[in-house]
Amino acid sequence: MLSFLPAPLLGCVTASLITLNTIFWFSTFLPFILLKFMPVPALQHFSTLALIHMAQNWVKGNSRIMHSTQTTRWDIQGLENLDMNHSYLVISNHRSWTDIFVLQHVFQGKIPFLKFFLKQELIWVPLLGIAWWALDFPFMKRYSREFLEKHPELRGKDMQTTRHHCEKFKKYPVSVINFLEGTRFKPEKLLKQKSPYKHLLRPKAGGVALVLAAMGETLHKVVDVTVLYPHNSHKKLFWSLLSGQLPEIVVRVQTLPIPENVAGRDYLSDSAYQEQIQTWVNRLWQDKDARIAEVFSERGIAKTEASHAEAVQPGLNP
Repeated sequence: MLSFLPAPLLGCVTASLITLNTIFWFSTFLPFILLKFMPVPALQHFSTLALIHMAQNWVKGNSRIMHSTQTTRWDIQGLENLDMNHSYLVISNHRSWTDIFVLQHVFQGKIPFLKFFLKQELIWVPLLGIAWWALDFPFMKRYSREFLEKHPELRGKDMQTTRHHCEKFKKYPVSVINFLEGTRFKPEKLLKQKSPYKHLLRPKAGGVALVLAAMGETLHKVVDVTVLYPHNSHKKLFWSLLSGQLPEIVVRVQTLPIPENVAGRDYLSDSAYQEQIQTWVNRLWQDKDARIAEVFSERGIAKTEASHAEAVQPGLNP
């Protein structure tokens, strides 16, 4: 254990070890990444499975590094009845990009390797961008409302991208994760959105509806995840974790059935499907909001996210 080191030094040591682990596994990826450029479906499929296996070992390595350097308490509940042989839709709130590391750690060896929807710009991240591409992570290009008004032919392009990747995901067990809030949580965003929830931004149902429609027949369950860092501010979460200054991570997991009658539905044109999924998502978010409040209450944390934002920027109070 290296937790006796001063926080800045511990953070640098941990970050260095994770970087070295990433470089090592990326070097093993390279031959299989090259195979993916060959227009032979059997070779592409083989290379994808090999890359997923290696990526799971990369995640294991990161977890071992964190275990050997940190004293963070992990409070995890609800991992029963999961397995590696089925496909899952994973739904989560989004507090920080630290969530990705946390979810990989929590679900490693429990469900198939997690596939995230990523902003297209992230493909340029050194090493990781090409690795994500090779692992079939969907890259999505986001357009502003103003841009779409000028270029209506691009409306629904992200939906086409999602359908394309979901067809690939039918070939092997996969866990597709969707952060329904669409952005990382900040108390200021809570007030700007006039969110009806105390601890969550408004959920967006379109992305998850499309995954359900494209993969409904192959998905086994919905895995609903709530991630919290109860004793930490909303800033510099990952550095707090690396440097041993994050006292606790709370993860609550519940396994839910796939909504009925979703396969093959068109969210953009089917108003009944829109209402069905929006109602389902809103119910999930109401339960999740109550779950977060319960976690805070158990730890004697009474201050709400909104009151924190009002204290920092009182002018944002709607």
